[in-house]
Amino acid sequence: MTEKSLVAAIPAAASPAALAHFEASFAYETDCWDVHDALAGGKPDFVLLDVRGTEKYAAGHVPGALDLAHRKIIGSKLAEFPEDTLFVVYCAGPHCNGAARAAVRLARLGRPVKLMAGGITGWLDEGFTLATGPN
Repeated sequence: MTEKSLVAAIPAAASPAALAHFEASFAYETDCWDVHDALAGGKPDFVLLDVRGTEKYAAGHVPGALDLAHRKIIGSKLAEFPEDTLFVVYCAGPHCNGAARAAVRLARLGRPVKLMAGGITGWLDEGFTLATGPN
């Protein structure tokens, strides 16, 4: 008898459970390609927030993103946006939890939010360029 790999040692979820899980993930995340496509179309239906901090934002950010560090997300900073504005947040990449922290803050404020999976790392991996300079 052969021993199962660490991958197969825990059985995969039943297909209905896997379907529900993966379909639900799209309510929480989007990817760099879809963000780029929406921004390139000129009429994004969301506000993109770079939540890493002003210094990192100035060094390189997704074109069209606003600079708002996750620690600075408070109601008064969002007052200019209608309550139903969808915010998409990103940080450095999969090794960083700043985007998740920002998403928590936005959700606590009752704001719709999605995380851009991959962050800056994912953006660059797709071959997209960064903008530099202040907001």
